[in-house]
Amino acid sequence: MHFFKGQDSLTAIEWILRSVVSFIFLTISTKMMGQRTISQLRFLDFVIALTLGNIIANPLSDERLGLKGPMITTVSLILLYVIAIWLGLKIPKLKQFFEPPATPLIVDGKLHYRSLSKAKLSIEHLYAELRKSNAEDITKVAFAAMEPGGTLSVFLKPAYQPVTPTDLKLSAPSFNLTRPIITDGHTVHDLLQEIGKDQAWLETEIRPHELKNVILATVDNKMTVQVHLVRESDKHS
Repeated sequence: MHFFKGQDSLTAIEWILRSVVSFIFLTISTKMMGQRTISQLRFLDFVIALTLGNIIANPLSDERLGLKGPMITTVSLILLYVIAIWLGLKIPKLKQFFEPPATPLIVDGKLHYRSLSKAKLSIEHLYAELRKSNAEDITKVAFAAMEPGGTLSVFLKPAYQPVTPTDLKLSAPSFNLTRPIITDGHTVHDLLQEIGKDQAWLETEIRPHELKNVILATVDNKMTVQVHLVRESDKHS
């Protein structure tokens, strides 16, 4: 465990061991912080992620620093992070500090110019974000706001929204979820168990292809299996 403590020099193996321990430790730490930190960084998430990255990076680049101190600091910060999230749920004012409300930028086709400065957003960037939502004209937007996570929510006016079967009073087909059941020759056994089928049923459904040659196959709610991609050797057999 010499690699765990600060040393005048470390061997290549000790550097690798230090990296492995840090990777496992950060993985567990991120898991403790929850999926919100992974999916979208908000104010508090960004602060904690930036701090933890700097703490762990130092002993990975300086052999004179041990891992014990940074790990204790990391655990302490994670506990503070969890406490801050919990207090934010209990104290509304604290929640508003960590997660401020969305900033309206466009209301009923009119641009709130002062809100752009508050959101630190230029007009060019605003138009770029609008184009991603298929809203090339501000006058077509009923409401647009900058969310706390930095994303732009855009709602078009009813006159410019796509027509749906409900608008035309037509019956629509039921939702049919398609999920991968074979990936790169391997069966997704959890899904197979969920739909109440066995391996023999799946191998029958993908014939004339062999399981090992199927790169991607999917199954939907109607138990229809479709083979989308197979290996070249299987195509010519």
